[in-house]
Amino acid sequence: MARQLTLVRAPDMSEPGAEAHLHAALLPALRACLDGAAPLAVLPAGPSAVVEAARAALRVEEPVEPGADLVVVTSGSTGRSRAVLLSAAAVRASSCAALDRLGGPGSWLLALPAAAMGGLQVLSRSVLTGRPLAVLERGERLADALSRMPDGERRYTSLVPTQLRRFLDAEPEALRAFDAVLVGGAATDPELLSRARAAGVAVTTTYGMTETAGGCVYDGLPLDGVRVRADAGGVLLAGPVLALGYRLDPAATAAAFRDGWFATRDAGSLDPDGRLTVSGRLDDVVITGGVNVAPAAVEAVLREHPDVEDAVVFGRPDDEWGRRVVAAVVPSADASPDLAVLRAWVTDRLGAPAAPRELHTIAAVPALHTGKPDRRAVAAAVTEGTR
Repeated sequence: MARQLTLVRAPDMSEPGAEAHLHAALLPALRACLDGAAPLAVLPAGPSAVVEAARAALRVEEPVEPGADLVVVTSGSTGRSRAVLLSAAAVRASSCAALDRLGGPGSWLLALPAAAMGGLQVLSRSVLTGRPLAVLERGERLADALSRMPDGERRYTSLVPTQLRRFLDAEPEALRAFDAVLVGGAATDPELLSRARAAGVAVTTTYGMTETAGGCVYDGLPLDGVRVRADAGGVLLAGPVLALGYRLDPAATAAAFRDGWFATRDAGSLDPDGRLTVSGRLDDVVITGGVNVAPAAVEAVLREHPDVEDAVVFGRPDDEWGRRVVAAVVPSADASPDLAVLRAWVTDRLGAPAAPRELHTIAAVPALHTGKPDRRAVAAAVTEGTR
C-alpha cells in the first residue's frame, strides 16, 4: 500500500510558542517516523522562497518510495536542493553509534535548525533515549538554555563552527559545561578547535551529510559500522547509516550511490591509522595558473588574521591565470582589511598561488537553512556588485 508523507513545519525559534510547537507537533511525528509508522518530512522555517523550494523538492503529493521513513531536504550548498530518503533503521543506526562513541545517552540542547539533518539527529537521539530536550531560542544566552537542562547526567549539544566561535568568545564557561560539543556542518578551522580545547571545551568534530543520516566520522575516525575510502575521485562512505537515495530522482541516486557506497564529492585522505582528513569540495577547488587551491584552507588562514572575523573564498574567471582566488571577508571590529597585507599573510602560510587576487568586505556571511555558510550567495553578490 502506498504511503504519503506527513508534513510538519519546523518551528521558528524567534517566534513565541516555538518550543511548545516543537514538543506538541514535531517530536510526536518524529517518534512515529522512527517507529516506521508514518513517513515524515520537515519544512524549514524561514523566508517563503526557502519553504517553497523545500516543498518543490519534497513533492508531497507523490507516494513515498518503499523503505523511506524520513525525507530531509538538503541545504543546496553544492547546487539545487534535493530531498534525501532515509530509513528509520539508518537514523537509528546513526544515533546509536554516535551515543556509543560519546559515552552513552544524555540530555541534548537543540541549537541547530530543526529541519536540517544536524538538528533532526539531536531530536532523534532525544526521542530514542527518552532523555530531556532543551531548545536554544534565537538570541538567547547559552548559559540560560543550559540552566534548563537537568543536572546529574551527561549533557550534549551540536553546533556549526560559527556558533562555536561566538560562544567561545562570549560564554566559554557555558561551553565547558557540556560533556561533548559536536561541531560539523562546515569545515572547522584548526585554530578554532585549538582555542576551544585550550579553554577546556570537549569539542568533537563530525563529518557527514544528510545522505549519511548526519555525522558518521568523529574526530576523523568512522563510527562503528561505517566504512571510509578516499581516492582521486573523493571520499566515499558506506555502512548502515546510508540513505536510500534521492526522492523521485533515480538518475541522481544511481550516480551518487554505487555498490553500497556514497560518493561525497569531497576531497580527502586517510592516514595509516585510518583517520580521515577532508580538504574541501572537489567542485570548489580553484585551479589558478595550473595549481589547485582549496578554498577552505585559504578561509582558515584568513580567519587567523587579526583584521578578519570571517571569510569566504571562491574562484572567478581570469584572462591570465584561468581562475583567480577571490576572498570576501567580514572585518574584525574597527579593522580595515587590506589586500596586499592579506596576500602576504596567505602566501607565507600556503604559498603564492593560494593568495587572493581580489578582496571584498561584507557585513556577514549569509547562512542556508541548515546553518551552513551560503557560499553561492556570497559569490553571486560579489559578482553582481562588481559588474
